[in-house]
Amino acid sequence: MSTATHSLPPAGADAAAPVLFGLSLAGRRVVAVGGGRVTARRVRDLLAEGARVEVIAPELDPSLSSLVNGEDSDVHADAALSWTSRPYAGNTDLDGAWLVHVATGDPVVDAQVAADAEAHRIWCIAAGSATTGSARVPARGTVPTAAGPVRVAVHAADDPRRAAHVRDELQTHLARSAAAHLSSGVVDLRARRARGGWVALVGAGPGDADLLTGRAMQLLAGADVVVTDRLVPHSVLEALPEDVRIIDVGKRPDHHPVPQDRINRILVEQARAGHGVVRLKGGDPYVLGRGGEERLECEAAGLPVEVVPGITSAVSVPAAAGIPVTHRGLARGFTVVTGHDDIPHLPTGGDHTVVLLMGVATLHRTVALLREHGRAASTPLAIVERGWTADQRVTLGTLADIADRAEAAGVRSPAVVVVGDVVTLAHGWTGALTGGASRPVTSRAHARARREGSEGAA
Repeated sequence: MSTATHSLPPAGADAAAPVLFGLSLAGRRVVAVGGGRVTARRVRDLLAEGARVEVIAPELDPSLSSLVNGEDSDVHADAALSWTSRPYAGNTDLDGAWLVHVATGDPVVDAQVAADAEAHRIWCIAAGSATTGSARVPARGTVPTAAGPVRVAVHAADDPRRAAHVRDELQTHLARSAAAHLSSGVVDLRARRARGGWVALVGAGPGDADLLTGRAMQLLAGADVVVTDRLVPHSVLEALPEDVRIIDVGKRPDHHPVPQDRINRILVEQARAGHGVVRLKGGDPYVLGRGGEERLECEAAGLPVEVVPGITSAVSVPAAAGIPVTHRGLARGFTVVTGHDDIPHLPTGGDHTVVLLMGVATLHRTVALLREHGRAASTPLAIVERGWTADQRVTLGTLADIADRAEAAGVRSPAVVVVGDVVTLAHGWTGALTGGASRPVTSRAHARARREGSEGAA
């Protein structure tokens, strides 16, 4: 048998990187020397872990005094906390402790407490110095998830500000990932499932996974079944756990393999089987998305239904092409209509924007109706295909020529049509009528894909 011997650097040595452990302090004695706000924050954390805490200090900050006196409603009434009202008296104060925290504000006292703890082989956190003491407190946070809380702890070479920044970044990332979502204060989906099945009508936004809401991602993380349209971000579906059943009911132009009444029945059947069901819909469920029909059907079946708004493509897709649907001096309002029906009579001035969803197949008819209703032939018009994806493309023109330009460019759905003076704000509008009719126009998704492609080539 061979034995390996390692020389450990002294506490506070620069070479000693902290080792990340999860310590169980429940029922164990912890001594906190010092009565200020730093101690108050640490004591609150220690009590939450179930530690038996003794504070040694001649005076207490009001925040710490409220903890000691049981006046803080966030601390359990049975928390084991006591106060010894005097200065630190020496190493006997540490007898029986598993951990010591010192933050007196006096470097001499803090160093003495750390030295006494070292002599007793007790881990010591010295809050006032990164090089004093034998233990470090990382920047910490908790991310509630559908499967339970996830705790984040970050050390950054004794740089607490950098550690806190990295912690915040990690929390944000986890809070937006499909594997870990549960915003503070929302219902735990596991408890919800125990009470029976549920349905959530969730807007998936215009096509970029980063544009889904946090609540949408949290519900996806807790779903058993996802009933999806074809215009949702595929990366979101690919990130779901393998045991989540995905039911594709997507419609295509002139091809509806799963009719709406059957979709309604699927939602009811799956939820009645005790499943958590997310109906994932492109854009917003209530903007020409038949979300209202699905909600009524589920509620009529006695099922709990939640509706999660999505970023509607009616506003976001034009924005991806540089077109605001309203703009001071150009447009004071807008109307969203479907291309499946004839365009109704609407304000005819260029200062009222018309946004047409699902309107590619009926473009010739739509253009004719807009002209009949009083829109000028020179009215600017844009068709934004595949908005917020890497292959987004925009075709620009006027009511006089857009149908021909779209046909020549081979415009296909999914696309959003925008009519009105705001189209002149589109990226590439200058010279559009004398240059090419169609061109790629940068959205955030497009820019990211192009940047990643360049980096890959490098």
